[in-house]
Amino acid sequence: MLKIYNSLTKEKQDFVPITPGSVRMYVCGMTVYDYCHLGHARVLVVFDMVQRWLRASGLKVCYVRNITDIDDKIIQRALANKESIVELTDRFIGFMDEDATALGVEKPDHEPRATQYIPQMLGLIELLEKNGLAYQATTGDVNFSVRKFPGYGKLSGKSIDDLRAGERVDVDTGKDDPLDFVLWKQARKGEPFWPSPWGNGRPGWHIECSAMSSDLLGKHFDIHGGGQDLQFPHHENEIAQSEGAHHCPFVNFWMHNGFVRIDDEKMSKSLGNFFTIRDILKQYDPEVLRFFILRAHYRSPLNYSDAHLDDARQALSRLYTALKAAPPAVEVAAVDWHEPHAIRFSQAMNDDFNTPDACAALFDLASEVNRSKSAGLASQLRGLAGLLGLLKRDPQGFLQGTPTPGAEEMSVEAIEILIASRLAAKKRKDYAEADRIRSGLLAAGVVLEDGAQGTNWRRA
Repeated sequence: MLKIYNSLTKEKQDFVPITPGSVRMYVCGMTVYDYCHLGHARVLVVFDMVQRWLRASGLKVCYVRNITDIDDKIIQRALANKESIVELTDRFIGFMDEDATALGVEKPDHEPRATQYIPQMLGLIELLEKNGLAYQATTGDVNFSVRKFPGYGKLSGKSIDDLRAGERVDVDTGKDDPLDFVLWKQARKGEPFWPSPWGNGRPGWHIECSAMSSDLLGKHFDIHGGGQDLQFPHHENEIAQSEGAHHCPFVNFWMHNGFVRIDDEKMSKSLGNFFTIRDILKQYDPEVLRFFILRAHYRSPLNYSDAHLDDARQALSRLYTALKAAPPAVEVAAVDWHEPHAIRFSQAMNDDFNTPDACAALFDLASEVNRSKSAGLASQLRGLAGLLGLLKRDPQGFLQGTPTPGAEEMSVEAIEILIASRLAAKKRKDYAEADRIRSGLLAAGVVLEDGAQGTNWRRA
């Protein structure tokens, strides 16, 4: 049985869907005003892996990942660029889709935009007001009354009495309590707005996820995911809003992926160690980045460095080399779940999506493929890796298409000309020249492999 670490209970629990045979899952997506960074890549890949394994386990999945297309940063960036909010957000949604596709991330079943769900947000705020949990402040904003919701802090473990104004809480003199958070912001000059019972305004950040998830998945659903940085206050506030409005449990399992660090330091623009997905893909194949993310357990910190990416590239190349060495199967067969490596893989994935152990099973299977040259085992390797979104390409194409980072990329045509020159040198018994060509190619990140069928090559 699948076990998932539940951030709400702080322990692994057997995953039992609310509706037998089906799973409803919501993940907090991107705020679209800039390019996606490495932290976004981790969220995209991790929960893509989760939904793939749930489906592979025979469950029917409804996966929702939202888009925040209205907030303070979006408004400020659009003003700075002298463009409309729609122009800005549409452009960066397009860039986000390109990045996700490059990383092999499948589209969610639903990808709602906040601006499409204003009526649902207003309905939710009206319910909260009716239930005595929302009030309009003297500033015109509508706020949630934190102290009136029993159990606030149960996800993050934070006590209301320990929380003080200024600690990730906006201080506003119009609030009844500094801990209260905004549900509806009164319209400010020059900002977009929508009509509401409380006057023209726009939604607060937290309310959008409660409204979209309940509309698409119901008031009570199975899994809610996102980055660890969202646990408080965003997810804590979602629980308060949703349960305060509907008087029922909101989510059964909360999943949070760990932080991203750069050379053991927190990723931060101020520290100058901030990387967008596009920055990284200028040097590394996108499948290498996906593999790098999945080699770490989703709850552990992910430490990014060139050395770790280089290691991931070499490790993934070993898997592709095993596939290349085996005769191709007529077609990729379904995974044989009785085969020992598949059993190990399944046990790892059912243990809170333990992808490091699942990848270890893939490497052991690759060793078997190298020894046996079995088309059947190669098909098994490709099938299991495919459940992680890996090894879906032609091995030769991958091995010849991933240059060593930092090395000047040599074209395929130039490589093949040098291989032909080396063959000619060997035929005239000029072995010194043949060795010189091999050494020169190796220095350029190209490895030659001589065999009975001739000379093949791959990127180092």
